[in-house]
Parts: sequence; C-alpha cells; structure tokens
Amino acid sequence: MSQKRVILAGGSGFIGQSLARTLQQQDYEVVILTRMPRERRDGIRELAWDGVHPGPWVDTLEGAEAVVNLAGQNINCPHTPANLQKLTASRVNSVQAIAAALPRLAQPPRVWVQASAVGFYGDAGDQLCTETTPAGTGHLADICRDWEGALHAVPLPRPRTVLLRIGFVLGREGGALPVLSKITKLFLGGAVGSGRQYISWIHITDVTRMFVAAIEQELSGIYNAVGPEPVTNAEFMRQLRRVWHRPWSPPAPAFAVRIGSRLMNSEATLALMSCRSLPRRLEDAGFIFNYPRLEAALRDLCP
Repeated sequence: MSQKRVILAGGSGFIGQSLARTLQQQDYEVVILTRMPRERRDGIRELAWDGVHPGPWVDTLEGAEAVVNLAGQNINCPHTPANLQKLTASRVNSVQAIAAALPRLAQPPRVWVQASAVGFYGDAGDQLCTETTPAGTGHLADICRDWEGALHAVPLPRPRTVLLRIGFVLGREGGALPVLSKITKLFLGGAVGSGRQYISWIHITDVTRMFVAAIEQELSGIYNAVGPEPVTNAEFMRQLRRVWHRPWSPPAPAFAVRIGSRLMNSEATLALMSCRSLPRRLEDAGFIFNYPRLEAALRDLCP
C-alpha cells in the first residue's frame, strides 16, 4: 500500500518544518513547495514553486491526501504601504495558485488546510474572540480578511477546507521566542507598552498536532489555532523571566518599542496589539492540548 501524500506549500518555514517532520514520522510522503528547493537526505522532497503560477508541482497534487498552504511573507517587517502590499499578495497569490491547479486534476487532494492568523480580529483589547467574532480593523485584519477571502472565493466543488487562524507560536527553532529569551536573559525582559495587551500563544507541538487533526479528522471551516489560556504581555514576560531566573526587568514603554523596531527593521504593532482569542471549535471537536498552560510550555522550550 502506497504512502499517503501531503503537499506543504510554503513549507520551508518554522511551522512547515515541524509539520513535515511529524507527518513523515507518521508515515506520510511529504512534499514541500518552496521558492528555493534543496536536496534533502531525510526522504522529504522539495519542489520549486513561485507562489503565483501553476507549474510542474501541480502533478504532486494528483491523488494527494492533503494540501497544506502555509505560504506568506514574514509579517515581522516595517508595515509600510509597499510591504503591506507584498504581505497581502504573497498570501492571496498562493491561494489562487492552488485554486488554479485544482481543475487540472482528475483526483484533487482530499482536504485543503489553509493557514490564516488571529490578526483577523485586529487590536481587540480584552474582548474574547471566537471563530464567530467578526473581522477587526487595522492592517493585519485587512491582510487576513483578503487572505481568507481568496479561499472562500475558490469555486465549488472543492476539497474539504479547513482554515486555521494561528496565534503566537512558541518554539525553539523559530518565531519570536528565541529573541524574547535572549533579551530576557540580558535582564531586558520587562512588560512591553502597557503590558495589558493579550497574547494568544500556542506551543509548536500543539499547532502541529492541529494541522494533523485537520488532515485526518472530518474537521471543516474556521478554527482558532491558539492555546486555551491567552495571557497579558505582562504575565507572559513575568513567566518567561521566571523560567530564565530573572526576577525583574525594566518595562519597555511603547515609544521605546517603536524606536527599537525601527532600528531592528521590524514592526512595533506586533508587540503592542492585543488579541484574546480562544480555540472554541477545536475544543468542541475534542482536541486535547499537550501544553494548555504557559508555564509548562515555556519550561519545555526554555530548558
């Protein structure tokens, strides 16, 4: 019996690499679509794609178990008008490229799992955001709305679709945690801005398991891919300091965060906005978190 095949579009990043390893361990054939393919010795194939046009990679979708679309330019850049346009285009174009490939297939993938982000809810303060909460306002909400709109516009019939709105992913090998750990160990891990903004965090293991559940279970529609206990920025940094045995650090006022972001060619909004989202639909579907509590997640990732 041949292996079931999963295609990871934009799968060379932080989440994609974790998902690729997990799927391979579960005996899936894994193919990564990336702009810069490389030869690998671990049995995972990488193929070239530009994230815009159908190409030879379309053949790998034939009869596949799933296509997972993680493609999108990193949002941790200055949110200038030009960059915002690139951020949106990299997401919308990848969805449209996969959609354009489907009519060419005699047997399309059984399921399409599409990444989005909790930025969909905008700067929501302390409002609890579930999957039924409407889109917020601001640049990130606009990007996510266009991103998801591209998927909703794919004509029927189409594969079963699952859309995961991903939160703040914690891992050793990517995302913001390694940077936050570094500055915390330098006694600079204080609360950012007011410290009252919420962080909807999730351990990399759990978000990877969510993608696998989306492939293997009969899930459909929109799900918040976040942990069950969002915390304020002040609480997050307090627990991170505790893990690294740093009892106190000076807070970072909003103006200092904005100045620092300019110097680091990043975006202050990402640290100052608030999102308090809950994984209600995943919990209703019976998903059990390996790391529901922040302290346990940080202790696992910051030994």
